[in-house]
Order: sequence, then C-alpha cells, then structure tokens
Amino acid sequence: MIGSSVVVRTRSWIVLCLGLLTVGASAAYAADCPGHPDALGTSRTLVVDPREHPRIGTMQYRETLPLKDHEVVLTFDDGPLPKYSNQVLKMLDDECIKATFFIIGQQAKANPEGVRKLVAAGHTVGTHSMTHPLTFDRMAVEKYEPEINGGIEWTSAAMIDPSKLAPFFRIPGLMRAEGVENYLISRGIQVWSADFPADDWRHVSSDRVYQLAIQRLEAKGKGILLLHDIQARTVAALPKIIRDLKARGYRIVHVVPATADRPKTPTTPVEWLLHPPTETTPIARWPAVPNFVFTETRTLPAPALADLNAQAEHQPLLPGRTKGQTDIASTLPVPGRDLFAIPEGSVEVLLSTTLSRRAAARMAMAAETPGAAKDKAAKGKAIKPHAARTAHAAPAAPRHAAQAKSTASKGTASRPNSVKKRA
Repeated sequence: MIGSSVVVRTRSWIVLCLGLLTVGASAAYAADCPGHPDALGTSRTLVVDPREHPRIGTMQYRETLPLKDHEVVLTFDDGPLPKYSNQVLKMLDDECIKATFFIIGQQAKANPEGVRKLVAAGHTVGTHSMTHPLTFDRMAVEKYEPEINGGIEWTSAAMIDPSKLAPFFRIPGLMRAEGVENYLISRGIQVWSADFPADDWRHVSSDRVYQLAIQRLEAKGKGILLLHDIQARTVAALPKIIRDLKARGYRIVHVVPATADRPKTPTTPVEWLLHPPTETTPIARWPAVPNFVFTETRTLPAPALADLNAQAEHQPLLPGRTKGQTDIASTLPVPGRDLFAIPEGSVEVLLSTTLSRRAAARMAMAAETPGAAKDKAAKGKAIKPHAARTAHAAPAAPRHAAQAKSTASKGTASRPNSVKKRA
C-alpha cells in the first residue's frame, strides 16, 4: 500500500509539472499577443539556409523542416485574394500566428496592397509562379523561367522593401520536375512541398477540410500543413483547426530565411528527417555507395607470363597448373611439320575414307598376286548384276539353314510323347 501510494503521488507530481509547463508555455505565447490571453501564438522562429537544404516536404522529398514533435508550420497558397485572404490574415493576427504565404504574380499585380499587409503583419512571403500553370512537370525551360521570374518580379514590386521577399518557391500543383528544381536551386531558392494537405482546393465541405487537416497532422505528429487563402471553405475551417491545435498541444513555428544579420538556427542533418532513426530502430537500407573520383582513368597493361617467369621471386605467385604448363612448354621440342605429312596415294590415305576401302583392298591383293587378281577380275565381269546380288546374300544362307536344323531337332526331340499319345 505504501509503495502504491508513493507511485500515485509521483505520477500526480509528474502530471502536475507537465501541466504547469504547458500552461506556462501557453501563457508565454499569450503574453506576446496582447488582448488575446488564450491565443495559440507562435512558439519559435526557425531560421533556415535555403542552399543547405534546397528541397523540403515529405510529400515529395526526403527532407522536411527540422521540427520537434507537435510543431506545425502553416502555409497558404494562391493569394492574395482580398475577399478571403483578408479574413485569413485577421484570424492569424488574432491568434498571433505567423505563417508562410506563397504568392501568385498575377494576384500581386492585381492586389499589391494585400502583399504589403502580409509583410507588415510579419508573415513570410514566398512565390508561387506568375499564372499558376499546372504543367511545370512538362514545361520547357523557355516557359518555366518566365513563370518563375514573373512571379518574383511582381511580388517584390508590390513590397515597400523588396528584400523582404523570401527565397522560397512552391511549384503549382506540386508538379515537380528535375529541371525546374535545378534552376531554382541554382539561384539559391528553396523548393517547398508539404508534409500533408487538407484538400481545401477540392469540392469538399469546410468540415471535411478541418477533419483532414487534424487527422493527417495526428498521423505524422508534426510538419508543414498546406492550405489556400483564396477558398471560402478554408476560411470556415481555419478557426476549428486553430482550436484543435491549441487543445491538442500543438505549437506554431515561423520559418524565415537566413541573412547576413540573421544566422541560421543550428541543426543536425538527422533533424531534417520527419522521423529520425533511433538506436533501437534498425536501418532498412544500406548506405549509398560513394562516388569515387579517380585522378587517372587510363588502365595499366596486364603483365605478360614471360614477365613473371623472368624473376624467380615471382614464381610462387603462379597457379600450379600454369607453372606446369610453362615448364612443359620450355622443355619439350616443337614437333616438325613432316611428322604430320602423309604421302599421296598411300594405302593409309585410301583407308581413311569409307568409299575407298574396297579400292584399297584390291590394290593390296594386286600387289600380292598379280595373276590371281586378273583371274578374279575376269570372273567378276562374267557375273551378272542379279547374280552378284545373290552372291553377296549367299553367306547368310548357312546361318539360316543352321537355325532351321536346330529348330527341327528341337521339334523332333519334343514330339515323341505326343506321337505316342496319338498312337
């Protein structure tokens, strides 16, 4: 009982301390938001160097912002559109929330005052192309360069201080392409994707936008939320999203680019992963093989066998079979060509082919008995063709006759009993 009561008291103290920390943090955020004591506020400012981490957002890239657990970055695309953007700006100001806006060049050209309001409120302003085409993934360089540059020019022109424009860019529709990304990175512009969207550009209700935002945030635990400040459904869903972020203990992070007067926030490479690996989590993939740079690309010539035999200390390096072959080759003489020569017209040449065997036999017999060969040749002329065939078949007759006799004798030997019975 005593041990259990101690455990209960310890847990109570832990819960109380955590509650005080949470209340203290909320009070600190609220203190930065005069007139709104229950405001969500902005927990901290994250300063990033676009050149060190040029692509962020796990919807498309490996890295994302180095956020802690339960930290959220709010981003809004496609504005400013006064009818809805002003309402979004007012909600964020009431909660003292700092967000990042990606501006379309045509919107900045038509409503420069809306861009100046965002800058005056302390939000980060990036760009989102000139006309928001959904073809960046298949555009030629002659088309996407004017789109990118036009959005930057008109957005910076709308500002009183063009240096306030952040080198952040989000590709319209997230239709990424390697050529576009390389172009942006070469100019020191950071390419932003997102970690999860709320689908507020689709024809869904504001409740559905709110549900998707919270569900997807809960599934990942932190990250970049993608919204649009030109949609009525977003304006209706934003108060519910802010209310739930506050109730679930989430914190808002404001992202700004590093400058000469504002150094980057110190981070480690592993912090730029959404879920960094721990010592207890095995790594599923082997590390990438590095690309080695060779000073000389030419290949050296392979050593000849004679080079190895020339020096006695290299002999043990040769395999046994190779050494044996080299020893034989160095001791046995090379056979001469006369060893393989066969005289023309000899019996051996005639016997080498099947068709000339009979001719070779006749030549051998003629060499032994010239007179007998002539008589045999004369007799052969007198024999008719059908007789010759019969003569060739004659040697087989004795065998058949012998077989017939043996069969008859067997039959005779087996008949006596049957004959007696008949008698």
